[in-house]
Amino acid sequence: MSDFNKDEYLNDLPDMDDLSGQAAPAAASAADGASADSAAAAAGATQEGAAQPAAAQSQENGDSAAADGADKADAADGKADDTLTPLGQAKKEAAEYLEALQRERAEFINFRNRAQKEQERFRQHGIIDVLTALLPALDDIDRIREHSEMDDSFKAVANKIDKAFEKFGVEKFGEKGEDFDPTKHDAILHKPDLNAEKETVDTVVEAGYRIGDRVIRAARVVVASPQN
Repeated sequence: MSDFNKDEYLNDLPDMDDLSGQAAPAAASAADGASADSAAAAAGATQEGAAQPAAAQSQENGDSAAADGADKADAADGKADDTLTPLGQAKKEAAEYLEALQRERAEFINFRNRAQKEQERFRQHGIIDVLTALLPALDDIDRIREHSEMDDSFKAVANKIDKAFEKFGVEKFGEKGEDFDPTKHDAILHKPDLNAEKETVDTVVEAGYRIGDRVIRAARVVVASPQN
């Protein structure tokens, strides 16, 4: 076994500066890798954290926009008049006034028609009242005409009365020889007649009067009836 030489051993050891130079880059590379990983993780966390509030904010903004749209739609109807131009507002008011005027005109026409019908009905009632009150005098005039001679002055008065009633639509009916009609004749006597083929008016006792289709008084007559 040879003797240990301290100087040779120390000379064979690698230089510390070389060792420190080689270790430093490795450590630096490791440190840089760790820093890069840490930075990437931090950036990812930052981006993920930022993405979540951004998404929530976007959803919140969408909901707010929808609510605002609904509110604006509801308010649009109430504020439609405010958005019209002066000419458009004037046209709208004119259309409303025209519609109201047309309704009023229709109601007035209906009222006028009802009033006219009421007036005509009251007029007929007045004529009927006057005619009913004068019926006895008219019957006396008819008897005088049938059974005696009338002077010219009395005949003129009777004719004026007849024309006056004709003017108000009063029609006198009931003639000898016409067919018997129970709707307008009041038979006070039925007399058998060998020559009669059907019931006919033989004698007019009192003339009948009507206004239009309304019979005021039926004619009172003697009816000739077939014997069989």
